[in-house]
Amino acid sequence: MSVAKVTEIISSSKEGFDDAVNQGIKRASKTLNGITSAWIQDQQVVVKDGKVKEYRVNMKVTFVLTD
Repeated sequence: MSVAKVTEIISSSKEGFDDAVNQGIKRASKTLNGITSAWIQDQQVVVKDGKVKEYRVNMKVTFVLTD
């Protein structure tokens, strides 16, 4: 039997949505063991002077709890 937990992470990047996801997973992996998946719940951009300045993702990361 295994038990999983889901935590919400918000990550950003100046490069794009893919980079924001990768940065979020990379950072989460430093403190969460057993990450198995991530669900991208929302995407946003920050716009300044008519240009995209930052990409943001809100994701739910699933990880398996160990004994």
